[in-house]
Amino acid sequence: MAGGPPFSLAVENVDGLAALVRAIRAEEDGKALRKDLAKNMRDALRPGAQQAKDSIMAMVSTQGAMPALRSSIARKIRPEVKLGGHWSGARVKAFKTKNIRGFPNAPKRTNRASGWRHPVYGNRNNWVTQRGKIEWFDRSFTGREALYKQAVNQAMEDMARRIAARAR
Repeated sequence: MAGGPPFSLAVENVDGLAALVRAIRAEEDGKALRKDLAKNMRDALRPGAQQAKDSIMAMVSTQGAMPALRSSIARKIRPEVKLGGHWSGARVKAFKTKNIRGFPNAPKRTNRASGWRHPVYGNRNNWVTQRGKIEWFDRSFTGREALYKQAVNQAMEDMARRIAARAR
């Protein structure tokens, strides 16, 4: 996916999700229902997040410097669900790595083909270009987008059925 971090695989069904959120708010225990819906949608995306984590962990490391870049990036990959506001939907997101070696954009930079430039350790006058595992995030979802979209839609359908069953 092109663009800057955070980058993500997003599943959006804005009309259906907005209607579902309105119905949940109308219920007495709407807060609990929203919490259940968000949990179920996150659970539907967990396999995708795990694949992205596995993909970055498979990146070859030639340095061995601490803290470990790959595991730091993997810890920042997680499913995110928002219900209401400016954006509603579910996505797997790679968040910035704020305090890792002064490299907050590590997920974005390791994913792109052009890599990133940095000064050589101990010599600020020499710069090198380093490349990560090209498109590790994007390729971990290739061919599986429909599977995750269907899983999130199934979670939404289950909640809609649950609400409809109460109204009868």
